[in-house]
Amino acid sequence: MTSSKLQVEPLIVGPLFSNCYIVWDDGVKQGVIIDPGDDADVILKKVKELDITVNYILATHGHFDHVGAVTPLRREFNAEFLAHKGDFFFIEDGENAARRWGFNIEQPPKPDRFIEDGDTIEVGEFKLEVLHTPGHSPGGVSFLHNRMVFGGDTLFQGSIGRSDFRMGSFEDLAKSIKTRLYSLPEDTIVYTGHGPITTIGEEKRHNPFVRA
Repeated sequence: MTSSKLQVEPLIVGPLFSNCYIVWDDGVKQGVIIDPGDDADVILKKVKELDITVNYILATHGHFDHVGAVTPLRREFNAEFLAHKGDFFFIEDGENAARRWGFNIEQPPKPDRFIEDGDTIEVGEFKLEVLHTPGHSPGGVSFLHNRMVFGGDTLFQGSIGRSDFRMGSFEDLAKSIKTRLYSLPEDTIVYTGHGPITTIGEEKRHNPFVRA
């Protein structure tokens, strides 16, 4: 009998090329979807190919390009939608916000449960720890397991999330990166909200926006 592993399937979705991640325990075939920003049909097809049960839909933050497909997927999987209460404003405004950018999404639902710093979310036999990492948005969170962190739009390869959107704060963003993310082991893989994945060590050494 092989030991189960936490698997990650990245998908690039929507007109803003957001990264959506399907994360699952391959031993028991149970998983979560992180940041389903759009293209529900593409995400659904991949979940069916992987033959897994989706228990939770997780949002690193509430901007429409990260929650745009929550409603149809929640309907399909009957999975709980979890997000931080600090971003409920953005979730409530999701359909209108997308329209202001010239896009159409189905209005995201109210989260079934609000998550907070230090909470854990079960993914089969594994757990994701919630890290509150505000700055790009007040309710931004990252999801940590061992040497992998799903950071949303907090930290990118060679860049950082924008802080000039509504309710953003560069000071909070820099603090989140320095105190919460840069404190992780350097070989921790950062699954970003846009663009390629990176590592904590690479960003501590080379990121020009927030120095370690």
